[in-house]
Amino acid sequence: MTSAIRIRLFRPEDADAAARLFFESVRAGAGDQYSEEQRAAWAPEVPSGDDWLGKFTAAEVALVAEDKAGLTGFMTLMADGYLDLAYVRPDCIGRGVAKALYGRIEAEAQQRQVSELTSDASVLARTFFERQGWEVLAEQHPVRGGVEMTNYKMRKLLSE
Repeated sequence: MTSAIRIRLFRPEDADAAARLFFESVRAGAGDQYSEEQRAAWAPEVPSGDDWLGKFTAAEVALVAEDKAGLTGFMTLMADGYLDLAYVRPDCIGRGVAKALYGRIEAEAQQRQVSELTSDASVLARTFFERQGWEVLAEQHPVRGGVEMTNYKMRKLLSE
């Protein structure tokens, strides 16, 4: 068993580690779902922490998960209910990191009276979101760096 996961708000000093985690998640974590060419187009290099700081500060809610070894994942929620970023460090996939982050994101959305969550989910994230009660609205084929990818427009209705 691994060390305990702690969820907390994103801090500006997390930006560099989050950028590296994104790169590792795409390049290694998505390996079974996307070709090498697709992963290289999605994450051609480790982004700068300054670039990633803007992604987090634009969010209504930005959460990170960490353990003794550092960041294990992160998720962001925009004011309109769009779940923008959702990444887990490859060696932490299957350890409950995404579930812990998502539980807090959904609770924050409900507290803010958001009635619907939406996302453009990767092939890997689709399975996770479906387990959380999301539905696929459409398969999409965005192009990044001249390479076609597959992702899914998804949503979850929160109001009852």
